Amino acid sequence: MKGVAPVAIPRENVLDNTLTLLREGYHYIPGRRRHFKSDIFQTRLLGQKVICIGGKEAAEVFYDEDKFTRIGAIPNRMKESLFGKNGVHVLEGNAHSHRKTMFMSLMTSERLSELTALTEKQWEVAIADWQQKRRVILFPEAEKIMCRIACEWAGVPLWANELSQRTRDLSAMIDAFGAIGPRHWQGRIARNRSERWIRRIIAQVRSGELKPREETALYTFAWHRDLQDRLLDLQTAAVELLNIVRPIVAVGRFVTFGALAINDFPETKEKLRVGDDDYIRMFVQEVRRYYPFGPFLGAKVRSNFKWTGHQFKKGTLVLLDIYGTNHDPDLWDKPDEFRPERFDEWEGSPFDFIPQGGGYDMGHRCPGEWITIDIMKVSLAFLANRIDYNVPKQNLDYSMVRMPSIPKSRFIMRDVAISS
Repeated sequence: MKGVAPVAIPRENVLDNTLTLLREGYHYIPGRRRHFKSDIFQTRLLGQKVICIGGKEAAEVFYDEDKFTRIGAIPNRMKESLFGKNGVHVLEGNAHSHRKTMFMSLMTSERLSELTALTEKQWEVAIADWQQKRRVILFPEAEKIMCRIACEWAGVPLWANELSQRTRDLSAMIDAFGAIGPRHWQGRIARNRSERWIRRIIAQVRSGELKPREETALYTFAWHRDLQDRLLDLQTAAVELLNIVRPIVAVGRFVTFGALAINDFPETKEKLRVGDDDYIRMFVQEVRRYYPFGPFLGAKVRSNFKWTGHQFKKGTLVLLDIYGTNHDPDLWDKPDEFRPERFDEWEGSPFDFIPQGGGYDMGHRCPGEWITIDIMKVSLAFLANRIDYNVPKQNLDYSMVRMPSIPKSRFIMRDVAISS
C-alpha cells in the first residue's frame, strides 16, 4: 500500500532572500505566514533552503528533540559575536542535559532572592547619581546597572574603572544579532575581549588567587566537570559564564521598553503604583510579549519526518517565528494592543508565549527566563514607584527592521528625583 504523498510546502520562488530578511526584520516571517495563509513556508537564506514555521503547534514540534537538533543551526557569525563557541546552545542529548543542570543549579530560591536584593540595591545606587544630572538616557544606564547586577551575582570581580568598557562590550555582543557590517564586527571584537577577561578570572580561581563563594556562577563554572569528569577548558568555561552575564545585561532592553510602556500607556503606571505583585507580574509578561526582542530561532532537522502533512528532510534548517507567535491572532486576543491583564488568565503554555524561546524548563527553554522576570519586576516597580521624572520630546519610535530593536532616543529622562 502506498503512503500518502506529502503536502507541498508554500515557497518563495527566489534565489536568496537574505537581504529581504534584513530589510523586513521582525515582520519577515509573520508577513509571509499571512501572505501564504500558512504557518509554514519555504525560502532561501544565506544560500540554503530554509523552512519557516510559526504558532503554538509549530513551537511544540520545534522543541521535540527527536525531530530537531541545535547542532549546526547557529551561524558562525553569531557564535563569533553573540553566543560564543561550544556553549550550551549547541549541545544536545546527555551533554546538553548535563551542562543545562549546571545552569539550573544557580536558580535556587535563595539565589534568586539574592538577585532581587542586588537589583534593588543597584537601582538605589543609580538614583543617587541620577539626581545630580539634568538628563539621563535610560538604556545605557540600565545596561550598566544590569552589568553590575550580573557580575556581583555571578561572583565576577568588576572594578569601577572597567564598568563602562565591560558594559559596552556585552552590549555590543547583544547588538550584533541580525547585524552586518560595523555592528557585527564590533560584536566580534567585544566578544574576543570579553572572553579574554573571563578566561583570566577563571584561571585565577583555579590557581587559588581568587576564591569566589561556592554558590556563585564563577565558582560553579570554574570547577564544573563534563560527562568524562574533566574540567571544562578555560575557553568553554568563559563562554558559559558569559552566557550568564550577557543575558542579564540584555534585560536592559526589556527595562527600557518597560519604561516606554509606562510612558505610552499611563494608566498602567497607576496600577503599578498600587504595588500589586500580580499586576507587576502581568505587566512584565506583557512587555516581554508585546515589544520586539528575539525575532526567530533556528534548528536543523535530525531525521526525516512529516508534520501537518509536510515533509521535513534531514539537515534542513528550520526557523521558528518568535515575534510572530507572540503576536499570533489565533493565540492572543487583539495581539497588537498592550494589555497586561491578558496574563491574568494565561495558563502558562510553554509554546504560545516564547519571548526567549519555548519548551519545558529542562529542555531548550532559556535558563535565564526566571532571572529576566525577577529583575524586570524589581526594575519596573522602581521606575513606577520610587522616582519621578519628566519625559521630554524625543523620538521614541523603535524599528521593526533593526534586530535587536530599541527606542531610537534610548529613552531620555529629565529632572529625576526620588518620588515623594
